[in-house]
Amino acid sequence: KMSSILNTENDVYILSGEGILGLEAACASLTEPGDKVLVIDNGIFGRGFDDFVKMYGGEVVYFSGDYTNEIDIEELEKFLQKENDFKYATVVHCDTPTGVLNDLSKICPLLKRYNILTVVDSVAAMVGEEIRVDDWQIDIALGGSQKAISAPTGLTIVSISEDAKNSMKNRKMPIVGFYLNLTIWEKYYENKWFPYTMPINEIIGLDRAIDNILEEKLENVLTRHEKIASATRKAFTEYGLKLYLESGYSNTVTAVEIPENIGALNLTKHMLEKYNTLVATSLCDYKDKLLRIGHMGENANLEFIIYVLNVIDRSLKDLGFNGNGSLVELFNKHYFNLLDIDFV
Repeated sequence: KMSSILNTENDVYILSGEGILGLEAACASLTEPGDKVLVIDNGIFGRGFDDFVKMYGGEVVYFSGDYTNEIDIEELEKFLQKENDFKYATVVHCDTPTGVLNDLSKICPLLKRYNILTVVDSVAAMVGEEIRVDDWQIDIALGGSQKAISAPTGLTIVSISEDAKNSMKNRKMPIVGFYLNLTIWEKYYENKWFPYTMPINEIIGLDRAIDNILEEKLENVLTRHEKIASATRKAFTEYGLKLYLESGYSNTVTAVEIPENIGALNLTKHMLEKYNTLVATSLCDYKDKLLRIGHMGENANLEFIIYVLNVIDRSLKDLGFNGNGSLVELFNKHYFNLLDIDFV
């Protein structure tokens, strides 16, 4: 089922552990001491791959982009023309602290032209954004059960190409560890035998969540995310709040700048205490600057987004910010325009 969603003929494995397990497992299975690894960095999680690479003895080289924009493919190509002796490269599909979306359809084929394996963190994008593993030449695609798939937390989805498998099998040094060793899964998958007790409740939940996606049809799921996200961004902009990003908007997360005199942490505290509604700020330097709306999976629906926008609108007004009109009315206007329906 997941193979059809990922558009791949590669093996797809389900690991017992949330998404970070997959990120570390990919690095543990590919990295040998001294290997040069390209970390494509335009977000907190993009740069965070470096910890795993270094942990297993890899030498990290960064290609860093502006955190307010998607990766510039022309600049990446210029970089690779000068330096390209990397065993593999890591890139994040959607970096959730800012919601930036990177164009894998351009990035991964470019890397493969230089014989660089591609490792993609698609935890916050998979199912909410299109991903075509085979067409885009993604060697390892990593997803999480709890984001746009809307299954219980605790599972990692991993697809592995033959190139990635061969790289792991042809290592000079054995892979350190067992739980993070992706090569063991091929024989276990073939024999339908697992080396430990699987979390059955989570597996059943994932299976049902995937059935829901297939019943709705993946193209309809993607369209639903796209329309909700587009109307949300337009509503905030017209309301008078600035989107953090300049390009690379994702359909799963929208990050909005909150005025300094209010602060994102104060706003979310107010929303929780007065309206019993929990909305996330961001991480690190952005935690008091950005409000993040996660319109992904089962939350990418009108009932959810209208409720949340209403609470945000009321809370901002409570704290002294009077936007241009009503966030809900602005959202409705832009959403119905996308449906070619006149909104009065």
